Amino acid sequence: MTALHTWHSLVKDRDHTALNTLLAEDVVLLSPVVHTPIAGKKMVKLYLTAALHTFANETFTYVRELADANTAILEFTTTVDGILVNGVDMIRWNNAGQITEFKVMVRPLKAVNIIHQKMGEMLDKLKESSRQL
Repeated sequence: MTALHTWHSLVKDRDHTALNTLLAEDVVLLSPVVHTPIAGKKMVKLYLTAALHTFANETFTYVRELADANTAILEFTTTVDGILVNGVDMIRWNNAGQITEFKVMVRPLKAVNIIHQKMGEMLDKLKESSRQL
């Protein structure tokens, strides 16, 4: 199974546990709402898990895909709190099939603002629940 196929399955099933094997140790996430790159498997997994909970809801769909051997550009739409979100996931993976870079771009500004708010809330919840374990 290719990294791209694994990613699509993960999103469809909202199964963040698949990130354990899908992410490379040195993976980097470039977020539309965080001004510095998020580096390392542990932190990227936290942010992608929050994203899956925040906007990979029943309205989430990939509407366009461009891909080659180690790169994919996936355009998506979703609705969060009544706001239409349009975005692009740009994913790179290594020859072992692990994601090494994940860049997200979102529009319009209203969508960026709601994603920023909801991601912050979800990250707080995830951090709190991990402290209780």
